[in-house]
Amino acid sequence: MQVKLHEVLRAVEDNLLGEAMSSVRALVSREFFDKLISHPKTEEAYKFYAATGAQPRREDMRRSFPFAGIVFEEYSGTVTLSTNASERLVPASEGIAFHLGTMDTFTTFGGPANLLEAANTMGLPLYARQHLDEKGRRIDLMTEASILPINKRPRIAIRPHTSN
Repeated sequence: MQVKLHEVLRAVEDNLLGEAMSSVRALVSREFFDKLISHPKTEEAYKFYAATGAQPRREDMRRSFPFAGIVFEEYSGTVTLSTNASERLVPASEGIAFHLGTMDTFTTFGGPANLLEAANTMGLPLYARQHLDEKGRRIDLMTEASILPINKRPRIAIRPHTSN
């Protein structure tokens, strides 16, 4: 199992293209996390992890459990589709491993605000306006941000999965 996890780490490192990172985190499905925790090598790791002050037999370890150089976190986020059906963001028995701590992997672009005066202009990170009410007694504040975060190196995001 550790060989497979090292393959994930190497894939992330190879796709950094020379940039440094601080760590790797994996958001995994419930099924993936349960299989990871029930694996004999993981149970052995629990003993050593408990020696550092964590108490996996008492605490809910789904939030953060480091193993083989990756911090695993159970993730059960869903979205509602236009058909009113819900879909899991991380499919069953899969996960997504990604790096943390890089300087030039992610960027964010701002889009124009939903205002006539902002049409066909370069977007800003944030728009803020103030409107005086008709009697001059208060000011209403309106803010808007139309941001688009971009991963400039999408191959760094690795999809680990369980084989059984």
